[in-house]
Amino acid sequence: MFRSLSLRIGAVFAYSSMAIIGGASILGGIPVWKAAVLAGITATAQVIQKLASAYADDGKITKAEIDEAFNGTKGA
Repeated sequence: MFRSLSLRIGAVFAYSSMAIIGGASILGGIPVWKAAVLAGITATAQVIQKLASAYADDGKITKAEIDEAFNGTKGA
């Protein structure tokens, strides 16, 4: 389960980074790599926050809670 969760978090980072690259290249003064890293970190932190909140509720994380934490992250 840890491997699957890690891969899903990595995927959130990757597609959030890719989504910002086009927009960052339009804005002046922001290196594309910095914008991509910031977008990836922000999206990943949101997922980790949701997972931590689910764990804090009862000390367990169910598959449904994991899926819920990842919902809404695509295209972020």
